[in-house]
Amino acid sequence: MKWEHILKDYLTYLKLERGLSINSINSYELDLLKLINFLKVKSILATPLTIDQETLQLFLYEIAKELNSRSRARIISGLKSFFNYLIFEDYRKDNPTDLIEAPKIGRKLPETISVEEIDQMIAAIDLSKAEGERNRAIIETLYGCGLRVSELTNLKISDLYFDEGFIKVTGKGDKQRFVPISDYNIKYITIYKDQVRCHQEIKPEASDTLFLNRRGAQLTRAMIFTIIRQLAEKANIRKKISPHTFRHSFATHLLENGADLRAIQQMLGHESITTTEIYMHVDRTYLREVLETYHPKKT
Repeated sequence: MKWEHILKDYLTYLKLERGLSINSINSYELDLLKLINFLKVKSILATPLTIDQETLQLFLYEIAKELNSRSRARIISGLKSFFNYLIFEDYRKDNPTDLIEAPKIGRKLPETISVEEIDQMIAAIDLSKAEGERNRAIIETLYGCGLRVSELTNLKISDLYFDEGFIKVTGKGDKQRFVPISDYNIKYITIYKDQVRCHQEIKPEASDTLFLNRRGAQLTRAMIFTIIRQLAEKANIRKKISPHTFRHSFATHLLENGADLRAIQQMLGHESITTTEIYMHVDRTYLREVLETYHPKKT
């Protein structure tokens, strides 16, 4: 069986059976394509049904020259998943990755920015330009609702339940959740929607999409990254800031101000509370202040 055929079936399985997002599926595909390319370059005649542990180790030694431990661990995890799929479909009886250990990696803490830094970025927006109000609404929504970048770009006007104080968000695996939205955030979305967006010529397929580019089409993930990077530069913020930084900051600031971890989990759309617990990294100085303020035997 050829790699291309089984890869196509595997990607369909990831989409339909496991309900993974397009971005996750693309990552699995790219990692397996690295393996396929390695086999071609080295002229190794191995199929998905015959490849063995030794060949996989050679591949991993090769990629270790250019990838960090976190990336290698991700690839090994993806290979284990792929061969488990082959066993599940009765293509193989064994998993050649069973004895391959992933490199140990430390848990990476999320990058966050302060409310003051967010305000600096918003102040850097040129509201005299047509896209100014849109960009302000984007920043306020990323931070105010803790959205993933794909959730923001896919947000529809029909998903806005402002009277009830919620927006409907479609997350990973097309799972939907209702996220509360503040009056402050509603204000800036409404300004953009009613004073800027309504004057655009909008492409038919984007008629219900909230955030549009200058051509009246849905904004891309790459464009959101560009907007944020440029604003950070204008605000003279040296940190590496991405759309996800606002999501991390949203969760961290809520936690620091006493929000319940389960509530944060629901707002972020995490299936497991373990994923949300990464936000328990709150600054040690803050934890010390909590101890000194609230512990009954503080003196």
